[in-house]
Amino acid sequence: MGVATFSRFGKRARNGLASSWGGGRVFRRQAGERGQMTVELAVAFPVMLVVAVIAVNAMTFFSECAAFDAAFRDAVRVCATSPGYGEGADRACTLIKGQLEGAFNAENESVSVTVEAVAGGYRRFTGAIEFRATLFGHGLRTSVFGVQLPALSHRASLVVDFYKPGVVL
Repeated sequence: MGVATFSRFGKRARNGLASSWGGGRVFRRQAGERGQMTVELAVAFPVMLVVAVIAVNAMTFFSECAAFDAAFRDAVRVCATSPGYGEGADRACTLIKGQLEGAFNAENESVSVTVEAVAGGYRRFTGAIEFRATLFGHGLRTSVFGVQLPALSHRASLVVDFYKPGVVL
């Protein structure tokens, strides 16, 4: 099919020239260019959607990491630096985990807390949050074609003197 020549107002021009009232501008439309924008959108839209999902999940994860750091440090300061009479490090670890689970209770997040002894009678409390990606708040599959998708994790730790109330290192 050949090249069709149209004037600015849609009238067909003669000999490739626009009519006198058409303004002199000639628009040429190739016969194969119809629907090109639709095809480009159909190809580009899934890519843009994937990029948007990745960006939203990354920003959500970074936000949760910042909130987790603050909440973990506050929970350790409250529960571990001045334990009750007869309470050990395991009881403080349970209390810290309970506070963190109350703050981070989304279905795509999980929290864990561990404690270990370090030199000088100090205790190191380590908290971790695991974050699974979502599709704008809706759950995603945990495996694709038999390959397990890993969860993103973030850790924070704080060393305290368990026997002297209020001492944080």
